[in-house]
Amino acid sequence: MRELVRGMCSDWAVSIRQACGAIGFDRSTFHYQSRRTDQAAVAKRIKEICETRVRYGYRRVHVLLDREGWGINVKKVYRIYRELGMQLRHKTPKRRVKAKLRDDRAVAVGPNDVWAMDFVHDQLATGKKLRVLTVVDTFSRYVPVLDVRYSYRGEDVVATLDRVCRTAGYPKTIRVDQGSEFVSRDMDLWAYQRGVVLDFSRPGKPTDNAFIEAFNGRFRTECLNQHWFLTLADAAEKLEAWRRYYNEERPHGAIGNKVPIMLTKSGGVTSPSP
Repeated sequence: MRELVRGMCSDWAVSIRQACGAIGFDRSTFHYQSRRTDQAAVAKRIKEICETRVRYGYRRVHVLLDREGWGINVKKVYRIYRELGMQLRHKTPKRRVKAKLRDDRAVAVGPNDVWAMDFVHDQLATGKKLRVLTVVDTFSRYVPVLDVRYSYRGEDVVATLDRVCRTAGYPKTIRVDQGSEFVSRDMDLWAYQRGVVLDFSRPGKPTDNAFIEAFNGRFRTECLNQHWFLTLADAAEKLEAWRRYYNEERPHGAIGNKVPIMLTKSGGVTSPSP
């Protein structure tokens, strides 16, 4: 309607009052200027705040916006905050200083960029429980270690990683879940001292660590389900034999049917999807 009024004023040389009266359009509506804030601008500012104040919730973000004169209510801040995915940040203990917070995940572009780590459970022929620490390089799909023990604590994970990294090198990032062994002080201190970032999955979101989930499925199908383990030493020997086969002989479809060890010294290629 505004455009019609403007056209009448231009074409017929009449006033706004006369044009509005002729078509029954209220002049106050014609002169009304929306006071609604530009959502794109607000969203940009909310993202900027969250990137610098990683522990702020939407209420504190709203306080900052209000101080800056945006004139936006808290419900709209909350809606935009959720649309941006800011509520999905990892809630980490105060001392977990090497945790990854809010940052978008970068795709691995070379060996040792990103490792993924998890536990797989099995048992001996006698029924005694086993835990296997599985680690995979998300770029090359190389498996630096499959470490089996009766039980695992945070310091055991650290000891295994230190032993493996001395030969394979230290990764920039390790993706893990919220297991007690991975959120321990020992693990956090080790990561801090070695300059490794711990990227924690959200609780109940196994797809956040899809690479290790995919590997664990293959590991169980092709190795664990194919063997009886008589002793811990027997399990360690069979797992190591399968690890070498997986790294050096088994063709991997996601990397063009190459073997993972071929990509451990490659660069400049984007990491394939899991």
